[in-house]
Amino acid sequence: MFDIEEELKKLPAQPGVYIMHDSRDRIIYVGKAISLKNRVRQYFQSSRNKTAKIEQMVSRIAWFEYIITDSELEALVLECNLIKEHRPRYNTMLKDDKTYPYIKITLAEEFPRVMISRTVKKDKSRYFGPYTSAGAVKDTLELIHKLYRIRTCSRNLPRDTAKERPCLNYHIHQCDAPCQGYISKEEYAKSIAQVQEFLNGHYDGILNMLKGKMQEASDRMDFEKAIEYRELLASVKKVAQKQKITNGNDTDDRDIIALAKDDTDAVVQVFFVREGKLIGRDHFHVNIGAEEDTRQILTSFVKQFYSGTPFVPRQLWVQTELEDMEVIGRWLETRRGQKVRIIVPQKGQKERLVELAERNAALVLSQDKEKIKREELRTIGAMNQIGQLIGLDGVRRVEAYDISNTSGMESVGSMIVYEDGRPKRSDYRKFRIRSVKGPNDYASMREVLFRRFRHGMQETKDLKEQGEDAAFGSFTRFPDLLMMDGGRGQVNIALEVLRELGLEIPVCGMVKDDRHRTRGLYYENVEVPIDTHSEAFRLITRIQDEAHRFAIEYHRSLRGKDQVRSILDDIPDIGPARRKALMREFKSIEAVKAAGVEELLKLPEMNRKSAESVYQFFHS
Repeated sequence: MFDIEEELKKLPAQPGVYIMHDSRDRIIYVGKAISLKNRVRQYFQSSRNKTAKIEQMVSRIAWFEYIITDSELEALVLECNLIKEHRPRYNTMLKDDKTYPYIKITLAEEFPRVMISRTVKKDKSRYFGPYTSAGAVKDTLELIHKLYRIRTCSRNLPRDTAKERPCLNYHIHQCDAPCQGYISKEEYAKSIAQVQEFLNGHYDGILNMLKGKMQEASDRMDFEKAIEYRELLASVKKVAQKQKITNGNDTDDRDIIALAKDDTDAVVQVFFVREGKLIGRDHFHVNIGAEEDTRQILTSFVKQFYSGTPFVPRQLWVQTELEDMEVIGRWLETRRGQKVRIIVPQKGQKERLVELAERNAALVLSQDKEKIKREELRTIGAMNQIGQLIGLDGVRRVEAYDISNTSGMESVGSMIVYEDGRPKRSDYRKFRIRSVKGPNDYASMREVLFRRFRHGMQETKDLKEQGEDAAFGSFTRFPDLLMMDGGRGQVNIALEVLRELGLEIPVCGMVKDDRHRTRGLYYENVEVPIDTHSEAFRLITRIQDEAHRFAIEYHRSLRGKDQVRSILDDIPDIGPARRKALMREFKSIEAVKAAGVEELLKLPEMNRKSAESVYQFFHS
């Protein structure tokens, strides 16, 4: 039994993170402290200064744990990670989980490529962005390839030069075919330099060049070519218009952040300024308590947003000072690898830009209020309705499973996850059935569930033995509710597995009628009817459809792989790249079979071990 009073006496006066749990062992709050002893004790002391939200949270605490760190900065990093992973109920939570596209130039390659990327790595590439519109990025990339004829293939150049014929892009004049040696490294580098100038917003050169070429084509009455240049000219102007200059003499990167709020919701507006240009803006909805002020909300937003985005700008202009601003500044510096300044503008253009962000946030909040309510009813509200139907409180995470096969062949299982009424696709899992022969859905489901929960238990144990937090394992998060696609039979299979493993997780079945339509939930030996017009019914239907879709999609992919399978797949130490190289060089299986070890070794992809493996496979 956890004695809160006794455990409070044991708290160390060191920096760290504290984690509050409720009676069902769910994490309901995560916080950081310079002194754990002082901070955690405050929650359990009688005080008139506690907000209603904190009072409610404290009343639900069954036990707490803590992790000490060497510094407040380490505590901040750990707090951000735990909040992002667990999304505790009483933390101020950022609703949106967005990732932004970047344009990446692979400068480490001899013949660089220009592509879209959702991550920023320290890999010698150059990144432009983030951009708030993936469609605009795709349009820009298409224009770049037309203008500068940059390659899009993934061939290893110059190693693979002239090994294959040029692709279609060469024939439609959108690539200069460096893969054939048709353009020198130096000339190609000039094109890449022009691309960087273009992405930096320097359009005058390309506009004048296109105008000149359009006039030349028109003068020699090549009107088809003139129209082509005119269309390119219009495309460049369209891209150029999207880049709004905020300060003609400014080349800094910054994010401008402000919010507007009412009693229950806040909207944070962010303007993204890169090299002095406003390249985009976005807004984020935040769940808040009525007592939370702008400073607290903005602090929570900055910590959550920059723990997830791959790019940290040189400056943050914010509407008000943040809590722990110095610590947050040092944390942002570690993420960026350079000095980061957090500025609260007081006058002039800087202040006007922050006010502009605030006005935009207020506009979004007023316009989106009804939309937010409808979305919450469709997601969190629907999840609460499901919990009420079967008498469960606080259902946030559910897992659903399905089995797919063709006459028992190549059976697979799918696991999908919904959190707060939304699919969490990063936690989806696929299972290839190993122990069951023939079309036996019950036995297949038993294998899937046993593997899923046994893996989760083992992963949790291993992480704890290594001193790691179990929250970061791929299978360690167990659901508040298991939803089986079927009635009593599937539910009983799940309960048997959980009983064998010593786990207590509620299980319900999604029961269908004779026309294969959902009619109710089967829970604790009782079928609970559902109002077919309710949000709960619509969410259950979405969960069923998603589990089925995911299983079918995986099954189709395996069938497709089997159809293109060759004997080379069975050779040890030979992966996809070596199989491709063998077929490219020898053209047929018979030719591979006739080759000796030394002949096989002539391929750059082969080493002696793999060459001997191929030879022995055909001659042993």
